[in-house]
Amino acid sequence: MELSNIIFSLLLLFFSYFLNKYILLFFYRSKSNLLADNDYQKPQAFHEISTYRLGGVAIFFSLSMAFLYLYFLKNVYFPEYTSFCTFFFILGLLDDFKIKIAPKFRLLAMISMLVFLVISNEFYIEKTGLTFLNHLLTIDIFSLIFVILCFLFIINGSNLIDGFNGLLGIHALIIFVALFIINLINDNNGLAYILFFIILSVLVFLKFNFPKAKMFLGDSGAYLFGTLIAISIIKTSILNPEISPFFFCILLIYLFFEVFFSFFRKIFIAKQSPLLPDSKHMHMIFFKFLFKKNRSKSNSNYQVSIYINIMFLLLVTPAFIFMHNGLFCRYYFFILLLVYIYFYEVLRKRIQ
Repeated sequence: MELSNIIFSLLLLFFSYFLNKYILLFFYRSKSNLLADNDYQKPQAFHEISTYRLGGVAIFFSLSMAFLYLYFLKNVYFPEYTSFCTFFFILGLLDDFKIKIAPKFRLLAMISMLVFLVISNEFYIEKTGLTFLNHLLTIDIFSLIFVILCFLFIINGSNLIDGFNGLLGIHALIIFVALFIINLINDNNGLAYILFFIILSVLVFLKFNFPKAKMFLGDSGAYLFGTLIAISIIKTSILNPEISPFFFCILLIYLFFEVFFSFFRKIFIAKQSPLLPDSKHMHMIFFKFLFKKNRSKSNSNYQVSIYINIMFLLLVTPAFIFMHNGLFCRYYFFILLLVYIYFYEVLRKRIQ
């Protein structure tokens, strides 16, 4: 790594750390209710004290500094990152400010802006690993719908699992590290720089979020993480065509399938709107399982993140080793879907 990048990396670490520290200190000393998560009654709430949703704000400004450095000093610029991330960060921030937007209108806003952003950035998925789907992607309208659905699944999946200390942060970190290694090995230096700086920002955030949470990501942070993951996965897939598309599906399996599985579970089993929150997601029932054992909310909270992410890391490692083997990745992806359903049913029965 060049000396200038090493120096900037250290500066970014210090900047991110002190930005997190002093913005948090300011809010606690001012005792402001702004950006405070003190709703303990919602289904996805598992904290017991008021905690500020500042993680997304701190990460957004840290990454803005990194993007400016790359643009002006390294001539590295991916417009997708700035345009997509800015919109979804602001959309999530509205909810963090407790400006209530009905789920249907929020979804409509997401879709409308994604249509604009995808078309204006000409940001499309080029291959899927399935021949018939690749043919369909040659049709402009289908290609547009497909990439929009991918973004919606990943962004909403990130927001959905963001409920426990470190769960989304560590999960995103694993994904970003895997993508960074791939692009570094294949000399995609521009994208590797961006992923490296994202990793630094995530590590600093985790210092304040795990194992005991001094701050939360908030919807702004969850949407920002989901957007960063979606863009990074698609860019890495395009720049590394020799890697099986199903490998990237495996990296996203928890975020994607949690939304997909929950959608149909709510409609056909719970008989409720799939847009409404509930407390029957994988990480939530795993929390109840751990709480039955140790009777400690605070310990069970961060233990969920540890166990789920260790399991995720172990399960994706074979795919990382055989990422160029399309046949292996394809069948392994479907095996992992069955593994998810099996563990979900086992946990659900254990807590009944």
